[in-house]
Amino acid sequence: MFKSQLSFIGVGGGCFFVSSFMQKHTNSLIHETSPYLLQHAHNPVNWYPWGEAALQKAREENKLILVSVGYSACHWCHVMEHESFEDEEVAAIMNEQYICIKVDREERPDIDQIYMTAVQLMTGGGGWPLNCFCLPDQRPLYGGTYYRKNDWKQLLHDLNAFYHNKPQEAEEYADRLLKGINQADLVSFVKEKQLYTAETLYQLVEPWIHYFDFSDGGHNRAPKFPLPNNFQFLLRYAHLMKHQAANVIVRLTLDKMAYGGIYDQLGGGFARYSVDTVWLVPHFEKMLYDNAQLVSLYAEAYQYCHSELYKNVVEQTLDFVKRELTSPEGGFYSALDADSEGVEGKFYCWTKDELQGILSSDEELFSIYYNVTEQGNWEETNILHRKQDDDVLAMELGMPEHQLLEIIERCKTKLMKVRQGRIRPGLDDKILTSWNAMMMKGYVDAYKALQNEEYLTIAITNAQFLLSNLKTENGGLKRNYKEGKATINGFLDDYSFLAEAFVELYQATLNEQWLQEADELAKYCIDHFYDAESGLFFYTADTDKQLISRKQEIMDSVIPASNSTLARVLLKLGTYFQKQDYLDLSAQMLNNVSAQISKYVSGYSNWALLMMENVFPYYEVAITGKNNTQKLLALEQYYIPNKLVMGGETGSLPLLDGKISEESRIFVCVNKTCQLPVAEVEDAVSQMKNDYPVV
Repeated sequence: MFKSQLSFIGVGGGCFFVSSFMQKHTNSLIHETSPYLLQHAHNPVNWYPWGEAALQKAREENKLILVSVGYSACHWCHVMEHESFEDEEVAAIMNEQYICIKVDREERPDIDQIYMTAVQLMTGGGGWPLNCFCLPDQRPLYGGTYYRKNDWKQLLHDLNAFYHNKPQEAEEYADRLLKGINQADLVSFVKEKQLYTAETLYQLVEPWIHYFDFSDGGHNRAPKFPLPNNFQFLLRYAHLMKHQAANVIVRLTLDKMAYGGIYDQLGGGFARYSVDTVWLVPHFEKMLYDNAQLVSLYAEAYQYCHSELYKNVVEQTLDFVKRELTSPEGGFYSALDADSEGVEGKFYCWTKDELQGILSSDEELFSIYYNVTEQGNWEETNILHRKQDDDVLAMELGMPEHQLLEIIERCKTKLMKVRQGRIRPGLDDKILTSWNAMMMKGYVDAYKALQNEEYLTIAITNAQFLLSNLKTENGGLKRNYKEGKATINGFLDDYSFLAEAFVELYQATLNEQWLQEADELAKYCIDHFYDAESGLFFYTADTDKQLISRKQEIMDSVIPASNSTLARVLLKLGTYFQKQDYLDLSAQMLNNVSAQISKYVSGYSNWALLMMENVFPYYEVAITGKNNTQKLLALEQYYIPNKLVMGGETGSLPLLDGKISEESRIFVCVNKTCQLPVAEVEDAVSQMKNDYPVV
């Protein structure tokens, strides 16, 4: 009973529990579990969560709806809350004239998609906080992102007057805008089958490669986002097509990010993005989905070139995830805020005086290593970053490399102890299925690359947690989990990313349970998300209460699109289970978007990976008999991105028919043709030799 009187609120991005009885205001968000919504539970604004109660109230009172969307780690969301939503004068206007609904975009991306599209159509841009004003029937009328207090007050008055004085104009505009939302990102069913070749891939990459920064890595612009899927495609392209420019830009980007301020040099893990062109000054929020994808990318890059830097990044980032983003049950939390004590990045930055007081005689060397200065490089403090390789710096300093690293590690241990005593950034401790699936896959990829058994154990624990807590009796998924509750139905990304993670978990364990789980999710998607008219999948299931528009997620962004991910999953499952309908569906999905890929490959890089998987078909590698685990791990020491692994001492897959025996054997097949079985991994690898041309 007492716990129900406690609420979770944000102060300067940090969060703590405080009794509701101490608060002057409490609104309907107090009953929610989302940390972002709870941060607003004591605003004087009479916020409602999205739901029928608020929507019905808008209809009954004939008031415009304000849909205000954000997320807990969003810096400018905090700023607008402090300036406007905590202000009683502003709140009085909002309460009198509007029905105000708060939405956590990470819990309800379906709502965010619609109103973000509306704002982008109206303004040409978007972002968070997202504030969209709607008619009582939810059709958007006007919107934008962050507003200063006085501008916000004026907008509130003007829109309310417009709606009530010119209702017909408002209706007509909202109708046109809804038509635009429904037409945005439409993809048609393309009957003509496309042929994909190495030349097709070459024509995609050649114009794109000129948009990269060959001095500091990444795309040639600021701010710089990691965009892991872009670089996974280019890494595989560099390998399979023997393309030197792609190799250079991938290696340069990964090196520069690992040395930059976007990477937490003390504690591991990546911030959201860099505001500059040199990866120095990050937007300090740490998101689970970024770190999950970057672990997978750096693990794959380690297989590609065996860089110790990449290995260290994987290990340190997973240490961070285990330490700060892992729940006792084995789920992964969503994010860490950018702010602490009301200041962005304060938790992570240092002055030279602070370092001198902590490190004493080691400070000078540490400051050289991490480029610390008296004046600082950001807000009179220092963001730790590197510029030189260890061996080069050790040579310049005239000391053995091992001695340099021993001192640096000693300093880092001391500073981490001090940092742990600082006021921490706020933690968004909700657990999301799709983001957990990406992190599970990250652990699997790290296990295969680094062969640390703990990583596989953590991945399996997470898989079991998700199945126990977020899978429903009818085979569906829930999206969110917090405090024992899973309240929101899953979206297409929850299904597609979890199916993808299960496929990878099978390839690491050869336990067919995980393939069966992936297949069940794929079947559920076909039954409840598929749109036969377009040959693609809706983002929401047909069992969900429908919003004003039912969207499809096609374009790859900071996270790959749910459609592209599912299309790649269907290709793999179709191959494993020899299901032609899966293969045909995957091919049709790619067929439908192939024209868009050539126009904007950066925004369709996961689709481009699917295209590459059609150009360079999978090597189907069956490892059977005893010692299959050891041979599987030995195989992962070679970089062969276009392979599907299967086998074990038993197995029911069609591709294993006639291959299972006590004798340890490796079969390599491609395009329905098999090589003679071999006993050693090296011999199997020689059967997968890449003879494709240099371009």
